[in-house]
This record gives sequence, structure tokens and C-alpha cells, in this order.
Amino acid sequence: MQQWRCCVLIPTYNNEKTLARVLKDVLRYTSNILVVNDGATDSTSQILDEFHEIEVFQLEKNQGKGKALKTGFKEALKKGYEYAITMDSDGQHFAEDIPVFLDALESETTKNVLYIGARNMTQADVPGKSSFGNKFSNFWFWFETGTWLQDTQCGYRLYPLKEIKKLSLYTPKFEFEIEVIVKASWKGTLVKNVPVKILYDDVDRVSHFRTVPDFTRISILNTWFVIVTIFYIKPRDFFRKIKKKGVKKFLLNDVLGSNDSPAKKAGSIALGVFIGLSPFWGLHTLLVLFLSFLLKLNKPIAFAFSNVSLPPFIPFIILASLQTGSWILGESFTLSLDSINENFDFVIHLKAYLLGSLVLAILGAVLFGGIGYLTLTFFGKRKMAVNNG
Repeated sequence: MQQWRCCVLIPTYNNEKTLARVLKDVLRYTSNILVVNDGATDSTSQILDEFHEIEVFQLEKNQGKGKALKTGFKEALKKGYEYAITMDSDGQHFAEDIPVFLDALESETTKNVLYIGARNMTQADVPGKSSFGNKFSNFWFWFETGTWLQDTQCGYRLYPLKEIKKLSLYTPKFEFEIEVIVKASWKGTLVKNVPVKILYDDVDRVSHFRTVPDFTRISILNTWFVIVTIFYIKPRDFFRKIKKKGVKKFLLNDVLGSNDSPAKKAGSIALGVFIGLSPFWGLHTLLVLFLSFLLKLNKPIAFAFSNVSLPPFIPFIILASLQTGSWILGESFTLSLDSINENFDFVIHLKAYLLGSLVLAILGAVLFGGIGYLTLTFFGKRKMAVNNG
């Protein structure tokens, strides 16, 4: 604990039956303990007065676990700590798992890491709603960050305080523990699980998680994160990846170098082009990610080729769609880029545009998918011949 400048941070609210036991348990391992009393109305204050070696911070009224944790992080940084292991005060966590976090940190390549305890959610005393909620949270964390975790809801964690300080964190209650790991991951912090034990059948344990309101708050937060992921994070990461590698290296490593078959890569190209040329403006990223996941295609390739509809190309795509649609419908009107940019009435020619864009999307998907398949097959055979030679 001293080597890593690490403390144990315990937010507490009305857990008078378990708090003393938890503190005594942690004191067997370290005296670097900070407790945030989140406006408790029971005998919490009197219990904390008995532990003179523990730093206690009082909030005048109950404001939520998120607010208590943020207060604890701020105070820990003031005292020079660089990491904080957070534990719940309801007795479900075991202090004997503290070394698990420190051993993991010791062996980690990067020290910009946030560990989340991974509970055994299959043990008999785990409530069904906790197991479901964890699976629900795990899925959305994967969608929002690309990282699949076994457990995203456990409050037993190790936080890198200096990195957490850089984040803009707003939520005050239980949803904070989702907000902080998603935003940390977006900023480049490695988020991982470490195995911990859990106790659910303790008769003295009191949980303040309110199923309906707190689950609703978490769902609203995840909805917002999904929107940010689709329209900002995924495109940002994609272009950062290309910028870092360069277009040539990206194509060689991520497209040609992928272990997927030529047919799967070609299907991914076709899907990306189809979505990029389709009339579903504003939904392209959502559609390509959802369909590539549903069809088990290569998401980076599909997303890359969906960007045929980048802003500079949009007028040309619209013009081509209108011309194709008007030709199929036998309509006669003069089209040009200038007319589209100025006073063109899309409502009158909406039918032609929708039909033309779908036809263009299908033709583009077949053309690029076919070229991609032939090219990838050729390079695959050539690589195989070189390796065999």
C-alpha cells in the first residue's frame, strides 16, 4: 500500500450493523483508510469516532454513492495518494482480496489501469436481479468501449486517481460507477477484471440500491453513452487508428492482414458501401455497427467503407441517386450540383431520390464487394505461394 501510494476508500450510508466489522477487517491489512460518511442518520458517526486511526469525511446530507466517491477521490489526491481501492461498507467484500489488486498492479505493463472486482455470479446466494443487471451492464460497456468484462458493477475496485481527476464526471448516485469506467476507457485507461470473493447472504447486509429508480438512471446514462459512442467515439477511434497507422498500413494490417476469410471481408466491404450510399442519413454508423455485429462481419472494414459518404462526397452521391431514380421512373428534369446546393426541392423528387439511392447502394455493394473478393483472394493465394516457396 505504501509502495503504490494506495489507500482504501469506503463510502458509507446507514450500514451501522456491518461498518465496524468492515473497518476492523481492512485494518488487518492497512491503516491507509478514508471513509466518507454520506449523511448517515443511524449510529455511523458514533462508530467512526471509535476508529481514531481512520480519516473520516462527513457529508451533511445523503447525496449518493457517486458524490461520496468523488469526495473521497478528491481528498485522497490531496493526501498524496495515487491509487484508491474502493470497498462497500455493507460487508459483501473481503479485505483479504486487497492484495489481489496490488499484485495485479505490480505485474501490469501500464500503470494507467482501473481494476474491477469480478464476482462469481453463479454462486447460489447471488440474487437473480443482480446477475441480470450485471449481464445487462456488461453488454452495454462492451458496446460503448469495445472491451468485454466479466463484471462491470462490482464496487470493489482500484482507481488510478490522477487519471480519474482528468475526467468530467457528473452523476451523483449508483450510475456513477458506470460513468467513471466508460469515460476512463474512452480516455485510454485500461479497464480490467480481477477475481474477488463476495458475500450476499449476510443477514446484517443492507443495500441502498433502489431497483426501479436506480436501474432507470443507469439505463438513461447508457442510452446517452450509446449515442455518444455511435456519433463520436467510434468515428474518432477509427480516424485516430488510420492517422496513427497511415492509410496504407491500415489497409495492409486491418483489411488484408485480418484472419477473416476473403468472403467475410468482401461481405463487410459490401455492407459498408451499401450503408454509406443508402438514404438513411444520420443513422449510417448505427446501422453499419449493428448489422456487422448481427451478421458477424468485420466491423472495422464495414465501418471504413461506410465512409464513402463523407461530407465532401455527399453532393455527388445525392446527384447520382437522383439521376438514377429519375431514369428508372422515366422522369425528366435537369440536375446539377449547383441546383442541389441552392434551390432544389427534395420533397417533389423524394421518390426518385429514395429509389435511386437504394439502387445505387445495391450496385455499389455488389461492385465493391466483388472487387474486394477478387482482390483479397488474389493476394491470399499470392501470400500462400510465397510462404510455400
